Amino acid sequence: MISSAQIARRVRRLGRQISEVYADIDTPLVMVVILKGATVFAADLLRSLSIPAELEFVRASSYPTGTSSNGRLRLAHMVEGPLVSRHVLLVEDIIDSGVTVNAVAKRIRKLGASSVRLAALLDRPARRQVEVKIDFTGFVIPDRFVIGYGLDYAGLYRELPHIYSLT
Repeated sequence: MISSAQIARRVRRLGRQISEVYADIDTPLVMVVILKGATVFAADLLRSLSIPAELEFVRASSYPTGTSSNGRLRLAHMVEGPLVSRHVLLVEDIIDSGVTVNAVAKRIRKLGASSVRLAALLDRPARRQVEVKIDFTGFVIPDRFVIGYGLDYAGLYRELPHIYSLT
């Protein structure tokens, strides 16, 4: 569906956009990465920034097995560093139902972040259950289950350099 060259170009553009938006903040940007799927995207995005940034991680899932969300969020790990008065960029691989990212964003706001914005490599609006504002979007995709570039099926295929539709 999306080649590694297309992904690389888009991630560089997102990095420039994010750097411009956060150019005037006084402290490093805090990138909160939703594990595991967003790790590849987050690493490339981090390298494309021209501003200082820190990394924090959240482990959350609503896909225990299979290709569809069960609607129940499981949070196994929340950020470790302080977020009070910090600018947070939540980094997600794909926005589907919106349940996961919405719940994580609410928790981050409760931790006192000055701002919370969202960067998502993929937006699949056909499955949306909760309204989500994506501030930095890589690609909008049709209602297909995708793998590659960090996205998996049952823990496999994250290493693929392109994004494929699983049929």
